[in-house]
Amino acid sequence: MKWASALSTQPSLEAALDDVIAAAQDTLNAPADLAILFISTTFASEFPRLQPLLQKKLPVRHFIGCGGNGVIGTTQEGETVEIEEEPGITLTLASLPDVDIHTFHIYEDELPDPDSSPLTWTELLEVDPAHKPHFILFADPSSSKINDLLQGLDYAYPSAVKVGGLTSGTTSWNGSGLFCDDQLYQEGTVGVALSGNIIVDTIVAQGCRPIGQPYRVAEAERNVVLQVEEQSVPVEAAANAGDMGLQTPLEALQALVQDLDAEERELAQNSLSVGIVCNEFKQNLEPGDFLIRNLIGVDPRIGAIAIGDRIRPGQRIQFHLRDAQASEDELKELLKQYVQRTPVTDAQPTAALLFDCLGRGERFYEEPDFDSQLFHRYFPDIPVSGFFCNGEIGPIGGTTFLHGYTAAFGIFRSQTEV
Repeated sequence: MKWASALSTQPSLEAALDDVIAAAQDTLNAPADLAILFISTTFASEFPRLQPLLQKKLPVRHFIGCGGNGVIGTTQEGETVEIEEEPGITLTLASLPDVDIHTFHIYEDELPDPDSSPLTWTELLEVDPAHKPHFILFADPSSSKINDLLQGLDYAYPSAVKVGGLTSGTTSWNGSGLFCDDQLYQEGTVGVALSGNIIVDTIVAQGCRPIGQPYRVAEAERNVVLQVEEQSVPVEAAANAGDMGLQTPLEALQALVQDLDAEERELAQNSLSVGIVCNEFKQNLEPGDFLIRNLIGVDPRIGAIAIGDRIRPGQRIQFHLRDAQASEDELKELLKQYVQRTPVTDAQPTAALLFDCLGRGERFYEEPDFDSQLFHRYFPDIPVSGFFCNGEIGPIGGTTFLHGYTAAFGIFRSQTEV
C-alpha cells in the first residue's frame, strides 16, 4: 500500500492539475488505483471542466472528490498546509494492492426507509458487509437526511468505519460540487468503500474541555433536558429523599458558572456546549468519551435546556467550553492515545485525510495550519490531505455522527505489512 499527496495554489485550473498530478505521480511511483481530490470553491465556475481534464491527464479507474471553502494538502517540501478562501487543489493518489475499491453516489430520495432491513442498504450500495468495508463519504450540506444515511450505514455495516465531511463553499450548487468517477453531481452523497488489506483508524477531536461535574439526566423530552441529578448523589439516596437530589439543568449551570473565573465566564456566554457521555459504564471520563452537542436554548421559566441532539433519562451529560487552547489540548491528547494504542509491531500509518470544520482554521487558532501541523508533528512522514467542511463525519463511541467544530481524521494502514 502506497499513498502520495500533492498541493497546488496555482490560480489556473489546468496549471494546478498539472502540478498536483506530476508531483503525486512522481512520489507514488506506481500505478494509482484511487484518486481523491479536493478543490477550492474559487474554481467553482470551472467544476464541470475538472473531470474531462483529469481523465486526459490522469487515467485512474476510481475517483472521488468535492469542493470546499478551503483545502488541506502536502507541499513538495513535505509540509502540510491549510489553504483557506484562496485557490487550491490537493490530490491524493493511492496504490492499493489487495484492496477492493467501490465508488458510489446516492441521491437523498434513494435512501431506504428507516425501518428497512440491512439488506436494503447493502443492495443500494452494492457492497457486501462480509467483505468488512470502510467508507469515505462526501455529502451535500443541503440534504436533510445526512443523519438517516449515517444511521443506515451503521445498521447495515456495524463494524465499518465511516469518515468524511459535508462540502462547503458558495450558495450555488456548483460551489460545493461532488465528483465521482466521471460524473459531477449537484446533490446527494459520493463515497468509496474500501475492503481487503486495509485498516481505517479515526481521530475525532471536538475542540472542547469539560467544566464542572457530570450530571445524570433524570427527566427529558426529545432534545430538552428538564431535570438532572448530581452523579455524587447515589440513586438510592436520591429516591429516598424524594426530589431533594434533583435540580433543573439551568440551576446546575448557574451554580457552575459562579465557580468559573472571569475569562471562563465570558467564554461561557458564547462557547458553551453539552457533552453526552457515550459509555454509560465508564467512570473515569477522558477526551473522546463525550459526544459534543450545541446548547441551543434555555427556558428560564422551567429551568430546562435544549441541546442539538436527542437525550434520554439515565444518560450522563457534562457542560463543556470551546476555545483554541481546549481544542489544542484535546487533539494532542487524542494523538498521544492513538500512538500509544498502535504498537510498533503493527503496520504503521501510510496516509491520512483531514476533515476540518470551517469554524476552526486560522481565525479560530490565530495562526495558520494548526490542526494539520499538529498532526504532522506526530506523523511527519505520511501525506495528509483534506478540506474545510460544513459538518464532519466520524465515529464517537462506536457510532457514526455528524459533528460541528470538529477535526475528523481518517488514518490508513495495511492489515499486514507488504
